[in-house]
Amino acid sequence: MSTVVTQQVDEVKSTPWSGGRSPFNVEYGKMMMWFFLLSDAFTFSSLLISYGALRFSAPVWPTPSLVFQSVPGTSIESGAPLVFVGLMTLILILSSVTMVLAVEAGHRNAKKEVIWWMVGTIIGGVMFLSCQALEWNHLFHEGFWWSRIPDAKTLQEFFKEGVPLSQQQMSSQQFANLFFTITGFHGFHVFSGVIINIIITVNVLIGTYAKRGSYLMIEKVGLYWHFVDLVWVFVFTFFYLV
Repeated sequence: MSTVVTQQVDEVKSTPWSGGRSPFNVEYGKMMMWFFLLSDAFTFSSLLISYGALRFSAPVWPTPSLVFQSVPGTSIESGAPLVFVGLMTLILILSSVTMVLAVEAGHRNAKKEVIWWMVGTIIGGVMFLSCQALEWNHLFHEGFWWSRIPDAKTLQEFFKEGVPLSQQQMSSQQFANLFFTITGFHGFHVFSGVIINIIITVNVLIGTYAKRGSYLMIEKVGLYWHFVDLVWVFVFTFFYLV
């Protein structure tokens, strides 16, 4: 009799409705990272929606192909606009690839490979930030900055002919305020990611994760880095293409 009861109990426990199981087979830290990224996505979404609302309600707006046609740090006026920011985007995408390879190497507990791919990711992040600093410096010398308006001669280079100066000044100020706020916020995320990646790489070097027997932390920081990469796709589209 007791044997039959035990078998029945085991059958109940094995059903999908028996309870006692986690609904998501996800490690706690990884789930918390997803929650953080979700909240951060709301912040970026609100900023980009604000930009879109102003951009499409304004009678005129600086033309991206004219604003970003120069190569920062040089006197080159590129015939193909957005070359420099295209390079920035490529660098960030490649750093995301190296992060994927670092996560994959972590799954195989390949310590040396994790180190090399993490170093590649860090280098990519530093290169992106350096490019962004050059772009900011270039735009600053062009007259764009928070609550700052370029001179009338410079403004004529970024708008179509026949646009009243007052409208040019208003739109330029709104553009600059949102551009430096949103790209600066994204740049802060990249900078934070680089610092975190350096800390994680140091931990890999001293064998912290090898002792734990798991490189799950690489995967967690990888989620953050891919999020930063994905956000840049939207920033790139809103500011440089639209």
